[in-house]
Order: sequence, then structure tokens, then C-alpha cells
Amino acid sequence: MLYTNNNSKNEESDLLTNYVYKLRPNPTQELKMSNWVNMLRSHYNWCLNDRITQYSQQFIQGNYCDIRMQSEACPLTSCVSKNGATGEPWKMSKTDKDGKVKNPRRNPGDIQITALPELKAARPWFGGIDSTVLQQNLKRLDIAYKNFFDGRGFPKFKNRSNFTSFTFVMGVKTQGSKIYLPKLGWMRFHNSRLIPNGFTIKACAVRKRQNGWYVSVRIEDKSVPDYMTKPLKDVVKVIGCDMGITKLVHLSDGTQIENPKFSTTKKAKRTLRIRQRRVSRKAKGSKNRKKAAKRLGLFHQKISDKRQAYQWKVANKIVSRDVDAIALEDLNISGSAIR
Repeated sequence: MLYTNNNSKNEESDLLTNYVYKLRPNPTQELKMSNWVNMLRSHYNWCLNDRITQYSQQFIQGNYCDIRMQSEACPLTSCVSKNGATGEPWKMSKTDKDGKVKNPRRNPGDIQITALPELKAARPWFGGIDSTVLQQNLKRLDIAYKNFFDGRGFPKFKNRSNFTSFTFVMGVKTQGSKIYLPKLGWMRFHNSRLIPNGFTIKACAVRKRQNGWYVSVRIEDKSVPDYMTKPLKDVVKVIGCDMGITKLVHLSDGTQIENPKFSTTKKAKRTLRIRQRRVSRKAKGSKNRKKAAKRLGLFHQKISDKRQAYQWKVANKIVSRDVDAIALEDLNISGSAIR
């Protein structure tokens, strides 16, 4: 892979980027966000089970009942819709040239999104969640299915440890060190990095970590032009990067960048061993076990933050070099199947 380096002093490096801030919610807002995460996880798992049930009915138990006239039927071993076991499979808003209603089939995501009003009517507590957050929760499931068809793992049911975030795409605004989140209200945050002038907020993701809540704000500036790649004839200075084994990166000019082992040092391994032992010795379900698990999680988070900060520092060191292009080896590091 060859990436050209077109740095400019008067322009931002990215047209679309994310800024992460730590939130300072009050107790009411914190409780509300925790409830949102629990309900969204339940909704995600229910919709995943709905799609698995549809697949079982369609391809395992028997063929689906293809009703194009939308007449009522009672299939015993098959579902009416190709794409979902529940919900309306037809799109009623489409018309042809003669003005007649035509009913193309919906995809699974559309079926489940259009069923959200029915969900709120049956379970009113879901009405307290912003509608765009519920829609993004279903799109998250669509992305998981897309990754599966691209050769990665099948979507899994979520638990409390791997489902900790939700996303807004509308209605978010900032004012000084306060941010407005729909149906959560104004909330203080640590304004550690000012948003540059000209950028607008496109979306934001709220995530719960061991030491509190964080918000990742996606900002965009349409006035910044996209970078244009240089033709190969104009590329004079090139530097190559190769992933090392004992070193993190080997550069073509002979430079080697160290790979610090933040989690395997003598002090880190001792701390992890002690805190893991304290968790295992506490009674399951007890408050003391939760406290010990939180301390263990805080140490893992500290290691993760150190590793991420170091990687950003290394990336900045490489792209700041006076070169026309950066060459990277196209490696399949994860070892996943390639289609």
C-alpha cells in the first residue's frame, strides 16, 4: 500500500474526525444512561434472535410462505417474510408510474426499524430512549451481519461486558463545557480539546468505561477539500514501514521503533496477578467482588490508554517525516478469511 503525504499548514488533517471527552453527568443522568444501555442490549439481543428464528423457519423447518397479495394466512412451520419472523415485510409508500401502490420487500433492518413504534406501544419504557438511538442500535446489528458475510464471525448475543455504548446522530450540540444530548439534557464534560471553527457535529457515541462515561463526538468540515493523491512520477521521497516482531515498526531508513510491553512488565504482571486473585476469592454476586472487579478493570483500562497513546505518538512520528509517500506492507495480521 502506498499513501502520499500532502500535509498543509493551513488545513486540518482530516475532513471527518472524532474527539473524545469525559462526561460529568449528574446522578439522574447517569442512572438514565445505565438504564438505556440495559434496554438497548435487550433490544439488540431480541432482534438478533428474531433474525435467527426467521432463518430457522425459512431454511431449516420449511420454505417460506410467499404471499404477494398480502392475504392473511397461518403458516405452521414457516414465516411469511423472507427477511424477518416479525414486522411488516412490505413497503407501502412506493408507487409506480400509473400511481398504483407497489410493494417491494423490505430488508431485515428496515423491517425491524419500522416496527419500533409498535415496540414503544407495547413497552412504553422504550419511549424514553431517543428514536435515533434505537435506529442506530439496529444498524449496529446490520453491520454485524455485513461483517459476517464478509468472512468474519457470526453476530453474538451481547452481555454487560461487551455492550456499553449507544449513538446519537441528530440533536447534539455543544456550548462551552456543556453538551446537549436528546432526552438526556445538558451535561457537563471535560472540554480538554476545543472543536476547531468551521466543524459541525455529525454524530456522537456515548460509552461507559470503568472510570466513568465518555462521549466520542464526530465532527466534519465540508469546506476542507479532500486530499488528492500524487501521481507516481511526482513521488521522489518514499519511506517504507514494516511490522516487526521484537520491535513495533521497522522503517526503510534503518530506524527501529521500540515496542514497549505495558502489560508484561514485572510490575504490571504482579499487579494483575494480585488483583485477579482478589476477584476470584470474593463471593460471586457480592459487592466486594464488584469492587475488586472494578479495580481490576481500572488497571486494564490504564494499560489500554498507555498503549493507545503510544501508538498515536508513533503514527505522528512517522507521518511528520519530510517524505512524499509512505509505503505499508499489506498484511493479514488478524488471520481472518479473505474472500
